Amino acid sequence: MVAWSALFLPALVATVLVFIASSIIHMVLKLHNADYRKLVNEDEVADALRKNTGTPGQYVIPHCQDSKQMASPEMQKKYQDGPLAVVYIGPNGPVKLGPFLGKWIVYSFVVSLLAGYLAQATLPANTEYLKVFQVVGAAAWLAYAWQAPSDSIWKQKPWSVTFRSMFDGLVYAAITAGSFAWLWPHHTI
Repeated sequence: MVAWSALFLPALVATVLVFIASSIIHMVLKLHNADYRKLVNEDEVADALRKNTGTPGQYVIPHCQDSKQMASPEMQKKYQDGPLAVVYIGPNGPVKLGPFLGKWIVYSFVVSLLAGYLAQATLPANTEYLKVFQVVGAAAWLAYAWQAPSDSIWKQKPWSVTFRSMFDGLVYAAITAGSFAWLWPHHTI
């Protein structure tokens, strides 16, 4: 059996390497610059949202409480006329990247620990590199990438954005898997 303490070093290494890889993907290669489009009437839309939304949160346009209301002629007209949108609104003020990056680091560490836990629960010490890589890689890819298709299915997120995000997740999963496979214990406890 592999001790829990043996999971922390590979999880930490994976977290640091995933952070570096994500920084390269987003800030150097800028693979996600095309993910967001600008509305031609951005100022008007922002003014309308300012007037009607006081709180950060997730909103849907048109808003419908239940299936009975959805079937009404008024709601059907709103759907027909459009737009259909999911809008995420954050707090006002300058964007502070620090809290986002801090949460990303914590998330990456938790994903690494959970992927390592799965390997710890299924693989003994002295397991060969490829087998550890497969188990950790599959678990990490599920965590990093496989929520994205749900957003394309239910929230109209463009599939091209989803595929780019899933590619990122594959890169992060490979890094996580490589970290665990490299540092997997080679002795029994």
